Amino acid sequence: MAEAKLGIIGGSGHYDLEGLTGKREVEVNTPFGPPSDSIVLGTLSGVRLAFLPRHGRGHRIDSSEIPARANIYALKSLGVERIISVNAVGSLQEDMRPLDMVVPDQIIDRTSHRASTFFGKGIVGHIAFADPYCPELRSALIETATRHQPRTHVTGTMVVMEGPAFSTRAESNLYRSWGAHIIGMTALPEAKLAREAEICYATLAQVTDYDCWHHSEESVSVELVVANLRRNVETSRRILKDLVSAIPTGRGCGCGSALQNAIITAPDTIPVHVKERLSLIIGKYVPVTSEVR
Repeated sequence: MAEAKLGIIGGSGHYDLEGLTGKREVEVNTPFGPPSDSIVLGTLSGVRLAFLPRHGRGHRIDSSEIPARANIYALKSLGVERIISVNAVGSLQEDMRPLDMVVPDQIIDRTSHRASTFFGKGIVGHIAFADPYCPELRSALIETATRHQPRTHVTGTMVVMEGPAFSTRAESNLYRSWGAHIIGMTALPEAKLAREAEICYATLAQVTDYDCWHHSEESVSVELVVANLRRNVETSRRILKDLVSAIPTGRGCGCGSALQNAIITAPDTIPVHVKERLSLIIGKYVPVTSEVR
């Protein structure tokens, strides 16, 4: 039986979920190792959900070391069908000010050291990723966020950089020349893995600072980010509390069938141990029947 259909992944500053009742912590083992922390199951606004702090409680895990595959796999194993990701970001545009909220609709991958797929080692899959965020989940998030923070931007392109260092001025200006709006370190590979796992995914991005392109503002620093994080956390908690009960019960998007035509490896050539390892992800399309080892 599914433990929860909704998952929330908390970013910097979000190490617990205020208002969660009937809490129970679970340790989940996955083929990709342990997730960032134990997953907290509970009820918020009458909705059963699973909460996972992306960096671990106490912010122990660097952006490049986040076990994203384990995180998504663990949530999937608990029955999660939708994920709301909360991310701290820098702004690349004048009109996206610190303390604003952004619900991005596009993403640019500038990471380089992260495992970004469940596939490989005997199985090849190519998901469609032209529109990386679930349109239904984004709509519910936009509607809720704008009620709590009028300065919520309902579109935007997020650059995901490797980190942990912040951008140089040259890099920041390059991303601006591309037309990007915000920059962060953690939305990928989460979004890709969620799509492979056929989980709806949307991001609530909290602007903590202008990135270093903005000469009239203080350059991005840990102190500035942390100060604005604390102010953003209260707003995002109110948004999440209302959002969970506003999400439609059924799914009318295509996220739940993202793998239907994505796996191109002939099933009888996929090694059994690979099928077993990925059964949670691919089982409805590739059952474990072959004897290939």
